[in-house]
Amino acid sequence: MTTLVVDASVVAKWFFPELYSSQSRRLLSARYTLLAPDLIWSEVGNIAWKRVRRGEMQADEAAQFVADVVRLPLDTVASHGLLAPALELALATDRTLYDCLYLALAIDRQSRLVTADERFVNALSATPFGRRVRHVAKIR
Repeated sequence: MTTLVVDASVVAKWFFPELYSSQSRRLLSARYTLLAPDLIWSEVGNIAWKRVRRGEMQADEAAQFVADVVRLPLDTVASHGLLAPALELALATDRTLYDCLYLALAIDRQSRLVTADERFVNALSATPFGRRVRHVAKIR
């Protein structure tokens, strides 16, 4: 079984028909153990809030989305233990601390971060951390 760290961009695609949704759903397989820092719950809640605000879903649909997300086969890790290495990564890569929490977890678990955030993948591609980050479309 392969362990992967997934971010909120991947989780959202499990529920909403978007570019790379089918690739994201392939990760919901017994082949993978999926991890995320506990920050993911706030990010998923924010996705629901944004979709309601933009008129893309109703409040009751957002509530159902959040309820469905918390039942996913996704193990979370406390962010406070990742904070110091994430800050170092954020400073070294000029990426947000939020994104670097996921990267710090991938490094800690000697796994890969899978994201649909092409800018993040591209920004890290020429760094020593590039091998730890994969775009969801590149996962087989």
